[in-house]
Amino acid sequence: MATPLLDRDALEVLRKSTRTDPEQVRQLRNALLKDFVPDEVGRAKAPELEPLELHPLVLEQRHDSSIDGASKLLFRTDAGLLTESVILRIASGRTTLCVSSQIGCAAACRFCATGTMGIARSLSAPEILDQVFQAGQLLALEGRRPRNIVFMGMGEPFHNEDVLVEVIERLIDPAWFNISPRKILVSTVGITGGMLRFAERFPTVGLALSLHSVRDEPRQSIMPIAKRYPLPELRRTLLEVNAMQDRPVMLEYLMLEGINDTDEDARALIAWTEGLDVHLNLIPFNEVDGTGLRGTDRSRCVEFGRQLKAAGRTTTVRRSLGRDIEAACGQLVKRENLARARAAAP
Repeated sequence: MATPLLDRDALEVLRKSTRTDPEQVRQLRNALLKDFVPDEVGRAKAPELEPLELHPLVLEQRHDSSIDGASKLLFRTDAGLLTESVILRIASGRTTLCVSSQIGCAAACRFCATGTMGIARSLSAPEILDQVFQAGQLLALEGRRPRNIVFMGMGEPFHNEDVLVEVIERLIDPAWFNISPRKILVSTVGITGGMLRFAERFPTVGLALSLHSVRDEPRQSIMPIAKRYPLPELRRTLLEVNAMQDRPVMLEYLMLEGINDTDEDARALIAWTEGLDVHLNLIPFNEVDGTGLRGTDRSRCVEFGRQLKAAGRTTTVRRSLGRDIEAACGQLVKRENLARARAAAP
């Protein structure tokens, strides 16, 4: 059976059994996981390490936007399930990679295609790391590298907490990917216990909270899990996270027409964030079939952001990337997995 490169313990067992020089293993890891060289170039650094499995995932499809710098990567697991990553090539030259922690998601947020899939299973640490590895190899061919890693793909990261911790440790480890903790951001729907444990363990890794409303009724209508983690608890958690970290928490606010985009919503958000160290991120909505939700008009998003900035809140009004490749999390995976299920049905 092949030994996975991304399984640290198994790799060390293989190194010892083949009596490979540790320096060769270091050169192999550096070439593949820091420089993102092609597989065959990396393997040449330690030819004794055979059989060595480099990729637990197979790149099944790649969809490149014709209007901006987004690419959606669909990966197939050994069980035949699909998961996805998104490369965002920002106009400023920065490159962000959005990775998935699960296939499907139990949070069941109304605005998210992944949430309508239910939860199939959590991804392993090698499967999550391989998203970074393979995306890095693709970007290296363009003279780029993944500058920022965000856990904003499929799944709730804190529903896969132990694996998430292992992945972050490997990403920031100088002997492995050697990515700065400040270039990593983990997004959650508000699993308060997980947020506190994570902030204590990784005080320089960013946290993002999918907030979307500071009024109970609209938030619970689009995020069923909000009933388990009410707004007062979230606010107390943010205060504790602020005390442990030296960077603001990102508050993600999906702009939804008639749900959370009124002047009243802006005033409520300003009041709710008083005394918090946060960065408000206003996000346009990539419409998902069957949700009945509509995105807020761009001009209204800008005005909403203006009100927040006037009140002294650090605010970014985002532009959507990848609309032509169904960039909303889970859209392509849901369609492909449903097609496969129908084809396999008797």
